Amino acid sequence: MTQTIDAAAWVYVVVQNPGAEEKIVGQHDAERDITFIPVFKERDTALQGSSRMAREPGRIFEVQAIIFEDLVRYAVEGGFLLFLLDGRGQIIAKLTPDGRAL
Repeated sequence: MTQTIDAAAWVYVVVQNPGAEEKIVGQHDAERDITFIPVFKERDTALQGSSRMAREPGRIFEVQAIIFEDLVRYAVEGGFLLFLLDGRGQIIAKLTPDGRAL
């Protein structure tokens, strides 16, 4: 499960309220008290995986591409781990907020 992502690679995340007040959707595992951002390598996989994510009712959600290096900055600022997921929501890799394998 040690997989890395190139800093310049495009990855996909789910964004809440796309546009002026958008923010990347994170998830919280209450059992382990872990907050993470689900990350996907492909758009179709992100669309599949996003249907399994917990979401705030009444909010608009959209899958968007982001350069991994930018996502890492966002994760560091927010204290999020990064979990690379497949379309079924299974964890492929766990990464620290700075993008290193966990």
